[in-house]
Amino acid sequence: MIDMIYNLRVGDIHAAEFSDEFNKLCIPFENSLSEEQIDVFHKILDCVSDTAAAEMRAAHKVGFKDGATVMGEVLK
Repeated sequence: MIDMIYNLRVGDIHAAEFSDEFNKLCIPFENSLSEEQIDVFHKILDCVSDTAAAEMRAAHKVGFKDGATVMGEVLK
């Protein structure tokens, strides 16, 4: 249920722009790569994004459970 609630709300969260530091590092680096290397680089970035999203979902679950525990203790 928590996954469903969280995943339905993900579309409401707008991604921030890349930082200036990221752009300074990645754009020149990407420009120096071949087409095949660019594809691999993008796949790596996708893996990093997927990992970050999974960590956010896990943190949301823990926070939700902690909040429910606190509410239960307050209501006792």
